[in-house]
Parts: sequence; structure tokens; C-alpha cells
Amino acid sequence: MAKLYFRYGAMNSGKSTALLQAAFNYEERGHRVLLAKPSVDTKGDRDIVSRLGVVREVDFTIAPEEPVFETFQRHRTAVIAEHERDVSCLLIDEAQFLTGSQVDDLLRIALLDGIPVLAYGIRTDFQTVAFPGSRRLLEIAHSLEELKTICRCGRKAIFNTRLVDGRFVFDGDQVAIDASTELSASGVRTVTYESLCGVCYLEESAGVLNGRH
Repeated sequence: MAKLYFRYGAMNSGKSTALLQAAFNYEERGHRVLLAKPSVDTKGDRDIVSRLGVVREVDFTIAPEEPVFETFQRHRTAVIAEHERDVSCLLIDEAQFLTGSQVDDLLRIALLDGIPVLAYGIRTDFQTVAFPGSRRLLEIAHSLEELKTICRCGRKAIFNTRLVDGRFVFDGDQVAIDASTELSASGVRTVTYESLCGVCYLEESAGVLNGRH
């Protein structure tokens, strides 16, 4: 039976690199794969960009509320028509940006079509709140795997902190893409992220989790 996999980790834990390595492994053995990511992830436009410098264009992007099951079937049909063989795996980058119903479609692809789905993403936002897609994946994925990275202090990093122009912030919209710019009353500001352990997160946030002491 094909399964839905959720491989998650804090920022800089190598999720995109692992996804591209998985795609390479399939293709090296002659299999066909499809790569996708939510369209809200504008970093790299249509590319999956690994921090190691590896770049690959996705086969399709997923718009908010778009039915993933139907979109996948269209691209799967095109692969079969061109290569006369079925898709062996669907790989999703930045899966935290999916909706709960879109994650349900990933499970349907695995169970009804017998095609493994590997979803990669982060669990929580910069306020330690679960993203909708990640919450649903944690609820229904067959397999959960944590990809680990290290905090600046040497402990395992579990939280993602947002910096605007190099300063930590703990309020704002849930989604702001890494290395993007945003327009504020004071002008253009640059958004970046740093992965921290729980201790360092609380030190930077003055003890605040999810906007509460």
C-alpha cells in the first residue's frame, strides 16, 4: 500500500535538499516523478531552491483552495501519454502552506491511486503555531520523520523565528516568505528567519509563546 509521508523540520534542516535527493533517487532508477509546491511560496518562483545551491523547477504549483487530486490527475495523464509509464511518486515542497482539504487529497492520491506522496515542510510558524497543512499532515500521514538542524547554541532547533531587517519580531501575518521584502509605513523591509531551540526562542521572545506569556 502506498503511503503519505510527512518529513518536517525547522528552517535550514535540509528539507528541500532531501526532496531533490529523493527525486534523483527515483529517476536514477528509471522512474517518473512529479514535483509540486504551493504557489504562495514565491521564493524561487517555480523552482525548488535548496540552500546547498541545487535548483529544480516544479511540474506544477498549487493555488490556494485548488483541488490537488484533480490537478495531479491531469499531470499524471500527461506523463503516461508522453512516457508510456505511470508516475512513481509525488513530491511536495513547502507543504505547510497547503490547506487541510488539499492534504486530504494527498492521502487520496496515496490510497486510491497507489502512488506514494512525500510532503516536506515546517510544523509551526514564527509564533509556534502550526500551519494548517502541517497540522493536517500530522493528523493523517502514515509516516512522520523529523529532519534535524542545530540552534546557534548547539541544541536541536525546533522553532522558527522571524527577523525583519535583522531584528526579531513576534507578531504579524503567519506567512511571510524567507528573504522577501515587505512594504511598511517606514519603507521596504527584508524578512529572514532563524531556527532556534526552545530556550533561545524564549530568551528572544521574552518568554512569549503564541503571543502569550
